[in-house]
Amino acid sequence: MGEECRKVLKLNASESCIFVQTNPDCQSDGGYFNYLKGIFCLFPLDLLPLVVTLYVLWLFYLFLFLAVTAEKFFCPNLSAISITLKLSHNVAGVTFLAFGNGAPDVFSALVAFSNARTAGLAIGALFGAGVLVTTVVAGGITIIRPFKAASRPFFRDIIFYMVAIVLTFSALYVGKVTLAWSLGYLGLYVFYVFTVVLSTWIYRRQSVAAFSHSVPGSPIPPLDSEDGNSSVANSYDYGDEYRPQVHSEESTFRILTRSLSPLDYQKWKQKPWYWKLFKVIKMPVEFLLLLTVPLVDLDKDDRNWKRPLNSFHLFICPVVSVMILKSGVYGFYEIQGIFPIWGVTLLVGTFLGTLTFFTTSNNQPPRFHWVFAFLGFFVSALWINVAATEVVNILHSLGIIFHLSNTVLGLTLLAWGNSIGDVISDLTLAQQGYPRMAFSACFGGIIFNILVGVGLGCLLVAYRNHTDVKLESDGLLVWILAGALGLSLVFSFISVPLQCFQLSKVYGFCLLLFYLSFLTVALLTEFGVIHLRGG
Repeated sequence: MGEECRKVLKLNASESCIFVQTNPDCQSDGGYFNYLKGIFCLFPLDLLPLVVTLYVLWLFYLFLFLAVTAEKFFCPNLSAISITLKLSHNVAGVTFLAFGNGAPDVFSALVAFSNARTAGLAIGALFGAGVLVTTVVAGGITIIRPFKAASRPFFRDIIFYMVAIVLTFSALYVGKVTLAWSLGYLGLYVFYVFTVVLSTWIYRRQSVAAFSHSVPGSPIPPLDSEDGNSSVANSYDYGDEYRPQVHSEESTFRILTRSLSPLDYQKWKQKPWYWKLFKVIKMPVEFLLLLTVPLVDLDKDDRNWKRPLNSFHLFICPVVSVMILKSGVYGFYEIQGIFPIWGVTLLVGTFLGTLTFFTTSNNQPPRFHWVFAFLGFFVSALWINVAATEVVNILHSLGIIFHLSNTVLGLTLLAWGNSIGDVISDLTLAQQGYPRMAFSACFGGIIFNILVGVGLGCLLVAYRNHTDVKLESDGLLVWILAGALGLSLVFSFISVPLQCFQLSKVYGFCLLLFYLSFLTVALLTEFGVIHLRGG
């Protein structure tokens, strides 16, 4: 995988530029930039350390882009959609909210599976994130706040995740994922959602019956999850940074400028210097997303209705969508060789934006405001896909430069970058006194990532190419990765019941030690210190 392209390092400057432009193994199927061409054609080879440094900084900024898009726009719009559709907390938690939290992982997997040369990135990232979350994050939660785990949700989630690992392990052994196998992944996830809904319904009936017998005539308290807590895995106010002060009547222009500002000046004055520095770094991303992605916040009185900005969204979103879908190739298609697609979307957007602006008011959101949640979900998903495509392409290029396999890049940089949001949110939940919710999220989220990431990614490739998806494993390393994930699950499956579900700090430190041991073995394997006999 990428072996042919690695030969570029043995060529001189003029030959290497021609090589990366003509060798199919050095080409990417998507993305706006050819990173290998940038290294070997735009800069002299003696500046390679500088170029690699710039690429790594750009990689980190793309991870920031993914995190901001998912947290501030994708998740809130999904939450608004789930409320609009009147889904229960549990159903929303294992469908829409799981999709929101796992969006970077899933989109990175979809992009990686689309190219046989980068499929190892997907396997490495999904398995690597699984090991990270079930050891480092789960261990960190128990270290921060020891607690008693809910038995039935724990067994349900870990068993489903173990089945998903066995499926993937089998696919790696066979070396391919067929169309039927892909549908099996998605079918297993549907069955998981059904199991969550059914177990919640059973638990609710048992709780209602027990409460009615113990206190006859008393009102029944609302119950929506098996552990007695809401399973909505994110209780943050995503719109807090953009929440305006209470104003009287404002002009349309004032509403527009305030809505497009990612900075709260009152908050800015109170924050330390490092927060301000990080905010300055984020502001270009936030401004771009505020300009192009509608945001519906049902917790606000006005549901975040901003008439001039939302009207502009209807104008700009169709154009942005066609220009970022598949790196803009669809935007320049011409209808009967005359009129480009981007021109059609521009006309449609102008009509919709103008109609909305002149038929609504600044003070009252229209009845169709819920449509903006679906529009915001769609556009933010496209932006996440754009960033994920660039991340995969950069990692593939760095792998060629440093002779690193896609698997090790996936289980380290890609897994760490995509999981940083889960790490922060779950540990914060534990600090705030919700360790059960955070611990459940560790397993529930990664079930979605692996079943939908592998299932949907391989399904799209198999349907588009009418062929099976080949999984070329990177030798011993991928089996160490799969085995480590399986061992971490078996360890928790055995040790948690032995502790009577009372998780202590010792259990947390054991999980951290397991991850460090796994990472050490993986890196030693990558650099040839550990290898098969005769390998």
